[in-house]
Amino acid sequence: MRGIFVTSTVTACAAALTLPLLTTPTGAATAPAVRTAPAAGPSGVPGSTRSLPLVPLPGGDRALGGRTAERGLPPREVEPFSLVGIVWDSAAAELRGQAQVRTRAVGSHRWSAWQDVQIHDDDRPDLDSAEGASGRRRGATAPLWVGASDAVQVRVRAETVTDRTPEGPAFPVGLRLELVDPGKDPAPGPARPQGQAPSVPAAAPARAAGEPTIAASPVLGEEEAATSAVNSLLAPLGATEIPARDKDGSGADVAATGPGDAPVKSPPQDPDTDGAADVDTTDDAADAAADDAADGADQGSRYVEGGGYIGPRPRIVTRAGWGADESIRERGFVYTKTVRAAFVHHTASGNKYSCSQSASVIRGIYRYHVQSSGWRDMGYNFLVDKCGTIYEGRSGGVAKAVMGAHTLGFNSNSMGIAVLGTFASSTPPTAAVDAVARLTAWKLGLFGRNPLGSTTLVSAGGNLFKKGTKVRLKVISGHRDGYATECPGDLLYKKLGKARSTAARLQGR
Repeated sequence: MRGIFVTSTVTACAAALTLPLLTTPTGAATAPAVRTAPAAGPSGVPGSTRSLPLVPLPGGDRALGGRTAERGLPPREVEPFSLVGIVWDSAAAELRGQAQVRTRAVGSHRWSAWQDVQIHDDDRPDLDSAEGASGRRRGATAPLWVGASDAVQVRVRAETVTDRTPEGPAFPVGLRLELVDPGKDPAPGPARPQGQAPSVPAAAPARAAGEPTIAASPVLGEEEAATSAVNSLLAPLGATEIPARDKDGSGADVAATGPGDAPVKSPPQDPDTDGAADVDTTDDAADAAADDAADGADQGSRYVEGGGYIGPRPRIVTRAGWGADESIRERGFVYTKTVRAAFVHHTASGNKYSCSQSASVIRGIYRYHVQSSGWRDMGYNFLVDKCGTIYEGRSGGVAKAVMGAHTLGFNSNSMGIAVLGTFASSTPPTAAVDAVARLTAWKLGLFGRNPLGSTTLVSAGGNLFKKGTKVRLKVISGHRDGYATECPGDLLYKKLGKARSTAARLQGR
């Protein structure tokens, strides 16, 4: 792992059930709820996280091979929330069993059906990175989007004990429920000072039906300015969108790939990083060079210096656009040297959201990653919703080689793209798959990558490949290619071939 730490210097289905008594049964060993203080930054999106301990449930205190059989939370009313997850003290500990929640929508007297919470959150920082080694990091399930709710019930059942069951407790220490209120969408802010750039570039394309309305940002604070400044070659300071750009002009975006505020003229070349070549070692690079020679001219879909192809830049909603509270993340940005591959994920947060709620879902995941799981920032580099809208994820610049926390063992020299939803048995929308293709055609093109090609990454350690193992991976891979997981779901994984071919076509190959 050779991460480079750079600090910006910018200053500028529902069940018709009668509502149970919403109180904790007498004698239950409960502790008071812990609520984080709302952090309202210049974005005006306070949000909050409420933490409730999970306790032995009445009738569930029988033992299975010396293990407590069930823990959870009896039905209770709480302050409104929209996203849930379960965390525990040690990131090295494992929760073994099944977790389910049911909720009551705000203004309703009916409970939802029980919903499964994915026990293993397989998106995480590399263990030998500063972020992975942080004492703040906690064990966590995947988050689940439930929509605006004001009552909750939880049950966590231990796995059945067999001869092959690992020793140790099924329930790790500090097991608790996280209730995340993502806050309201950003409201239009006051007029900017004279001479300050507008929030939304005039050239931004029209939105498709069903996409969220992206509001203008108020005057920027220091961290908001720093987060925006690393995209300054692509959009004005404070912009809530980075506008689309056709392929004739997208080659100029190579200048925005440099770390921090130092642009470079061509994609970084790193022949010695982790012992692996920094260029694709398939015949695709040679084929591309031969095509250039045969054509005799640059056709606008390739950059000249690096000899590669760059697809048109897609429209991207910035962190200001979806309402990131920059005060909760760690300051500064972490970069690696290049982007060799894109790992595609699903968020496993469920599909019960509308496109107008996408920004709220993202704010919920962001708050869960940072405040509940103890990460430095959002884990994914980009997120895509069911309508095909692309969102900036981890801060540091959309064109840059920002180290994410998405594929344990392969966060260096890669990027993570998460499609909002769960796609084990649900077909991903065509708009979302197309958006993945558009994004990879552009971003991978900036670093000279062929979406149809393969590349080599060196594992930082995971459950598929030992640390130091050189692994051959497709340039556009699924999360499961680098880590033993169901992510990105069988049905999204089956769509990656289409994404690769579409991305290559967009690059002009």
